Amino acid sequence: MRCWPCTGTDVAPATDVLIIGGGPVGLYLAALLLQDGVSVKVLEQRQARNLHSRAIGIHPPALEALQQVQIASSAVRDGIKIREGMAVSGGKTVGIMPFAPVSDAYPFVLALPQFRTEQLLEERVRQLDSGALSRGVRVREITDDGGSVTAVADTAGEGNSGGTAFSASLVVAADGARSPMRDLLGIGVCRKDYPDHYLMGDFQDSGLHGDRAVLFLEPGGIVESFPLPGGVRRWVVRLGGPAGSAGPVELAGLVRRRTGILPDAGTNTMLSAFSVRSTLARRMVAGRVFLLGDAAHEISPIGGQGMNLGWLDAQALAPLIHAALADGMSDHRVNLQLQEFQASRQRAAAAAKRQSEINMMLGRPMPRPLLNLRNLGMGAAAATPAVNTWVARRFTMQQLDGKQVGSRPPT
Repeated sequence: MRCWPCTGTDVAPATDVLIIGGGPVGLYLAALLLQDGVSVKVLEQRQARNLHSRAIGIHPPALEALQQVQIASSAVRDGIKIREGMAVSGGKTVGIMPFAPVSDAYPFVLALPQFRTEQLLEERVRQLDSGALSRGVRVREITDDGGSVTAVADTAGEGNSGGTAFSASLVVAADGARSPMRDLLGIGVCRKDYPDHYLMGDFQDSGLHGDRAVLFLEPGGIVESFPLPGGVRRWVVRLGGPAGSAGPVELAGLVRRRTGILPDAGTNTMLSAFSVRSTLARRMVAGRVFLLGDAAHEISPIGGQGMNLGWLDAQALAPLIHAALADGMSDHRVNLQLQEFQASRQRAAAAAKRQSEINMMLGRPMPRPLLNLRNLGMGAAAATPAVNTWVARRFTMQQLDGKQVGSRPPT
């Protein structure tokens, strides 16, 4: 074991759990653990929160998870309740999908900008422990000696070239899709690139569709539209290639050509382009270190699937962390539980990946005859209550909470 003081490295007080990454998943896990008396330190590389709206959809199972840390009611108060989705093609309604049947407690998908979600989570963490979160800290080294884990980090603005050593009984890496921690641990990934590219932006909402989510299924490719708080609506357009330098005017023009609706480019508040890929880590458990969220599985960002899936990961991991701290990582029962956790959450990630692939396939360009045939099928499914409910459960991630994985459609 390295003698950290001998290397000129500062040594921080030891903690039960060190969480690397202070995004929505890391903050959620921190709140879960802190309110149960576990000592936690969260290290976040960013010095300030990203104010772009980014992930906006919070699904019913995730709202139930957020209720565990006492912020669900605040999120619901600040967000927009999307109670149904509507599919449109050629100006005609193909089908309507109500979300009421999927959850008694939360019969909707909540639309809330990610920065507000993170703010609520951070407030809860600081309420539980004002010193738990440290910003501007970048981890560059990690050592697991079998009894504890030490992470060496550099802090922005500090001149100590040796950095600071943070030691903990357990470490959780929730540091995003490009996860430096995953690389430091040498954990391989299965990565897939898709021929799907999107341009999205937030504009003033005309109020035409109220609080509905709308999918425009058009020959040139799908256009998705979601309401946001503050009279804003997000528009997402599928492209035939990377967006390049396209801006708000180009995005508004694409929306108009496919849907007949022209967002006001002058009201644009966020613009983002992305190409889709999936990344699944081969392991989520590596000794005393665990991967969560996008570090473990990067899923298409449309609909906030990655963020929601990460919360469900954390919800499943928290009781196992308690067990590991109480009984030790060498306990056979704890190790069996961690193996089952890894297998269960990898199944959930694979299911989310398949759902994402189906969603992207439905949104790809196709000739009008095939589009009409697909729309007829979707309309028939929407008109059959049992099928409509089953599909709604899939779209609201009810099958990914560890209870419904592998559920079958109604017969």
